[in-house]
Amino acid sequence: MSDEITANSPEAQSSVSAAFDSVDLINAIVAGTSDIESDEDKVSSADCNYRHLEIMMAKDWFSDTLTADQTSDINAAITAGSTYWNANK
Repeated sequence: MSDEITANSPEAQSSVSAAFDSVDLINAIVAGTSDIESDEDKVSSADCNYRHLEIMMAKDWFSDTLTADQTSDINAAITAGSTYWNANK
């Protein structure tokens, strides 16, 4: 039995769901609506979360599980998080 995650498996779906926590957080940081108080913590969180999304998108089982809209939303969050981090680091 393989321990590898496969596209569209329950594990993959769970990972996609968890990734959208990062998407939502990045979007809130950029919009100025996050609960994170310090600017330093916002920058750090944006950095950590967009990099996490980049790592996940590099996994075939993950990217193959995504719908076109999910792929677009994650890629937009990666761009927004990276832009925010670079502008505020």
